[in-house]
Amino acid sequence: MTARALDPGSWEVLLARAAEAWGGSAEGARLFFAPGRVNLFGAHLDYSGGPVLPGAIDRGTLVVGRPRDDGRLTLGTTLDARRFDGRLGALPKGPAGAWFDYPVGALAALVGGRALAEGQGLDLFFGGDLPVGAGLSSSASISVVTALAADALLGLGAGRLSWVAAALAGERGFVGVQCGIMDPHAVGHARPGHLLWLDCKDGTWEHVPLDPERAAYLVFDTGVQRELAKGEFNLRVAQCEQAFRALAPYQPGASCLRDIRAETLEREGHRLDPIVRSRALHAVQEVERTFAARRHLEAGDLVAAGRLMFEAHASLRDLYEVSVPELDHLVALLEVEAGCFGARLTGAGFGGCVVALVEPGRVAELGARVAEGFQERFGRRAPFEAFAGDAGPRELSLAP
Repeated sequence: MTARALDPGSWEVLLARAAEAWGGSAEGARLFFAPGRVNLFGAHLDYSGGPVLPGAIDRGTLVVGRPRDDGRLTLGTTLDARRFDGRLGALPKGPAGAWFDYPVGALAALVGGRALAEGQGLDLFFGGDLPVGAGLSSSASISVVTALAADALLGLGAGRLSWVAAALAGERGFVGVQCGIMDPHAVGHARPGHLLWLDCKDGTWEHVPLDPERAAYLVFDTGVQRELAKGEFNLRVAQCEQAFRALAPYQPGASCLRDIRAETLEREGHRLDPIVRSRALHAVQEVERTFAARRHLEAGDLVAAGRLMFEAHASLRDLYEVSVPELDHLVALLEVEAGCFGARLTGAGFGGCVVALVEPGRVAELGARVAEGFQERFGRRAPFEAFAGDAGPRELSLAP
């Protein structure tokens, strides 16, 4: 399955909206893109130092931008009427509870401490086709593309590693989500036909092949908004840290929860609160599953790798408790479908999407059956879409 070509209409509309917001002209504007991502293996492991195997998708965030010479920063979007207007050299110190917190945070991390030329500023206007709050990493996508655009338009010469670092610092330090390193890395280091093997303990990464002729990403949206995601996510982070502090004395050399061995947890788990023990058990077993998934993928065994996705979802449901009935039902429907290798919730959970790894030739029929089964249970269809991989953040041409 090949990546979808960008529809010129999507950026033409964006450019027109930007021109309207900028007083009637978009002269000098340039176009940038960063993809979203799905995570297939390594669920809720990145903040515990574990390995993860995400893949970028050919949907994402577009931004048209242009430099200013008055030191101001304006941010707008096709998705929200709220706009930001401030000074690039005097950004807010904390979030406003608005969509623009993510780009402001990324800009604060990228530009903060750099000497800008007199009067340097930016107009940025965002659009794209990545659902917000669906578990496809819209926050990392908008943050990375902001850093890319600012780097190019201001002539900073920062580079890809700085875009990733700025996105992570913005989400953690400015927005206040205690996320791991996976999402901006998955967006920033994407390669078509590959998943990204990211070791969240030391930050090293490699690319693991996933043949697009054999497998496509099929994503179903439950339509359940993730109102609990931020608070409950931060709680899971704290619970994993609590588990590590309690178990570290019994695991020589351990520096994060990823290092705790299954036998250590089994022997010393009585020291943990039962809920904290469940969180730790998910993490320890998911580390083992993720290493196994890599071995299966490298051997081309998608059936064995897919079974681990189903196992991961059961663990997310029962031990980590981040699923909801809509997610569970979709996974159960997919588990009995021929042509589906595996499926699990993607993102933080508490709503959002299920990602399935399926045979490309069965996408339409399989998706329709599962959507119908979801409707029978919940009275509404679950929209679904197939995605290919993506080449990562880049500047695009505005030429027709």
